[in-house]
Amino acid sequence: MKNFKDYLPSRRKAIRFFLVISCIVFLFFLFAHFRVEYVSNDYVTSDMNRLPSVNVGIVPGTSKYLSNGSINEYFQNRIDAAVRLYEARKIKYLLISGDNGRSDYNEPQDMRISLIEAGIPDSSIYLDYAGFDTYDSMIRAKKVFGQQKFVVISQEFQNERAVYIARRFGIQAYGFNAKGVNYAGGIRTKLREFFARGKAYTEVNLGVEPTYLGDKIVIP
Repeated sequence: MKNFKDYLPSRRKAIRFFLVISCIVFLFFLFAHFRVEYVSNDYVTSDMNRLPSVNVGIVPGTSKYLSNGSINEYFQNRIDAAVRLYEARKIKYLLISGDNGRSDYNEPQDMRISLIEAGIPDSSIYLDYAGFDTYDSMIRAKKVFGQQKFVVISQEFQNERAVYIARRFGIQAYGFNAKGVNYAGGIRTKLREFFARGKAYTEVNLGVEPTYLGDKIVIP
């Protein structure tokens, strides 16, 4: 009958194997992180004077409220940045791309209402209800809404990923950075972003199709 010591070599091998795999996975995500930054570096800015004037600005959707009922600063800061670009005539139309997966949750519609309240004409706003994530939003902007050149309006970390995805598919994309968020949720968001970049890198290189395409929608 084997005693505990007999199992030690196999346990050590299992631990070494786990550590090696963990290192490989971490290095992959680290590589993806820096690859996204490298590709997007020249096209993402907080200075609107560095942006070209384009037809469309894309605002990725996010929830309007936090779980405690307060306004989500990511949401409000994107609205403010979109209004600034529109008023500066850097964009003519806004495409709001987000999740509408439940009857009680509608990111594009919430953003549309806030933009109208901020003075943006409803006729200048288009909604993409199938922008389930950043990857889908970028591909749908080209394949469904016919946009080959646009500005993404979000926080810097998401802009970098969005521009990376778009540019890898031949889209002339730029990013205008909305103000960031400093509370604890911001740290969690940036941690999720680290893994999201690995996912985006994989999807781009595999040429994954969006969850849903559908009929083309013309933006003048």
